[in-house]
Amino acid sequence: MCPRRARGGGRPLLSGQEVDMGDWREATTLEELYEAIKDCMACPLGRTRTHLVLGSGDPEAEIMFVGEAPGFHEDRQGIPFVGPAGQFLDQLLRSIGLKRSQVYIANTLKCRPPENRDPLPEELSACTPYLFKQIELIRPRIICTLGNHATRTLLRTGTGISQLHGKLIRKGGLAYVPLFHPAAALHKPPLKAVLVEDFQRLKEHLDAERVRWEAEEGLPEETLTAAEDQPEQMGLF
Repeated sequence: MCPRRARGGGRPLLSGQEVDMGDWREATTLEELYEAIKDCMACPLGRTRTHLVLGSGDPEAEIMFVGEAPGFHEDRQGIPFVGPAGQFLDQLLRSIGLKRSQVYIANTLKCRPPENRDPLPEELSACTPYLFKQIELIRPRIICTLGNHATRTLLRTGTGISQLHGKLIRKGGLAYVPLFHPAAALHKPPLKAVLVEDFQRLKEHLDAERVRWEAEEGLPEETLTAAEDQPEQMGLF
């Protein structure tokens, strides 16, 4: 695993996403973040959840997976992706030589929406800052967005997952690889083969990125900072 260059600052909050939750912004670890927000009532989902589901995995992971929201099993256990979709995700990780403990898994929402409905705008507005704080703390090399909701939330794009899946996208100094949600593949079996193929592409992206990261280690900090300060563009590779 390549040593990672320290990155200044964090991902900025989106307009309208300020949430008054005390000192959660001052958290320096994921444990501190969880303690600060575990009783969050910033949206109505706080009244119906069993557990707030922050995430799980390696706090220094190279790859971070971001799904939509906790489901029934996740709400009960307080751990993301523990149901059938999570079991399929574990299989996909094993297919490229990774274990769940080597990546980090989270969701755009930290609390389960009733009946697993789609997230509402006000819920995303309340919860997305926590996700950006996680990204700031973990500093992943690649963020895999699982499904349309996570892809549109993090990439701020109207382009659907059907067009973006498997591609590496650079935006805001970060690298993203959108993927179909494992749950979608369970409901639509033809997508299973697509996900298997896209995970092989993810491995290729990761191998290529590792070469680039090693090259960056020898560059002056000013050069890297200047490159990251360029205007945001969504490039597909």
